[in-house]
Amino acid sequence: MAESFYKSLDIGKDVANTRTLLHEAIPLTGTIVSGTYADANIKNYAHGMFQSVYDYPYLSSSANHIFDITTGVSAESSLYASVTTAGQKSKKLNIYNQMAQVLVGYDHTGSIQRFDEDGDILAGGTKIDDVIFLNFSRLLTKDEIKKGTFQLTLGANATYATPMSKTFHITDASGSDGYLVNSPVGEYGILFASQGTGTPLHASGVNAACGLLFYQAGVCALTASIFNDNAAGGLLTTKCEMNSATEDIEAVLTGSNIDALGDAFRHRINNLQFNNTVELNSSVYFCRINHNEYNYSTNPTYLSGSKIRVKTQSSDLPVSYITTVGLYNDNNELLATAKLSEPLKKSSDTEFTIRVRLDY
Repeated sequence: MAESFYKSLDIGKDVANTRTLLHEAIPLTGTIVSGTYADANIKNYAHGMFQSVYDYPYLSSSANHIFDITTGVSAESSLYASVTTAGQKSKKLNIYNQMAQVLVGYDHTGSIQRFDEDGDILAGGTKIDDVIFLNFSRLLTKDEIKKGTFQLTLGANATYATPMSKTFHITDASGSDGYLVNSPVGEYGILFASQGTGTPLHASGVNAACGLLFYQAGVCALTASIFNDNAAGGLLTTKCEMNSATEDIEAVLTGSNIDALGDAFRHRINNLQFNNTVELNSSVYFCRINHNEYNYSTNPTYLSGSKIRVKTQSSDLPVSYITTVGLYNDNNELLATAKLSEPLKKSSDTEFTIRVRLDY
């Protein structure tokens, strides 16, 4: 070990804090969501509040949870009065209110605010009252969804049996620089629709706002009207059949349970992809070794017969070898050690700066 155990670090000069954002591409194809495992990777619950999607049959120990699907209907929705008991009226209202209070928050009167199409809540504007929620697993989103990378491709052919012959895209096109910060859970972006194959979107549906993406929360909130035609306030030229009974989205919202709506939505997922973000914080310690420091060692093996082993002539410069850097607190308690890849030869005519990085 070196001649001096400790050398104080100047926090202002010798310590730097940095932040690095790491990204990973997350592709989820429609065949995983619905088809590959004949829905053995889809888990429904007795409470009927949401449906879970796994990347493998969920009874397998190797299965990973991907996301949950659920839906909410606001009491202000034009469809709310038509939602039947079998359609889980109270549950859909409760889910909407729960998600809204978490993601949008309360107004000055203490009332839960509704999802706003353009995010400008104070200005009023169009509200999203019938919502399909995708709640992504932390396994996928990590610290957040990377802004500007989200893309959901949906089948938009009118016929239930062949949904993918026409498709359209939903993206957070302005997410990288046009995101909003007026949410209790952090930043979110507006989702916009664009043509895919077969041009299914009505002219007024191209580049239309159709949902919100909450980046840190990992929640996508889509208006259910994305499957409606323009005459019914939707994006499409022709509305979609959502099940084998040829019901449209409004009929499924009002008359079917949440699991059935999850099945209908998954049936039209062609592709889903985004990049996640891991925030890596680092403290970098610059351990500076001057020419007149650490040239000797107090290790007993440094001496032989009261003579320094590394000196053959009395006029030779003393030499030591640095192998480890230790970081200590104010009480001289060892907190971390850093090993060099090979011993570093130190003498009185050399100086070094060893850079130690702690990631957390």
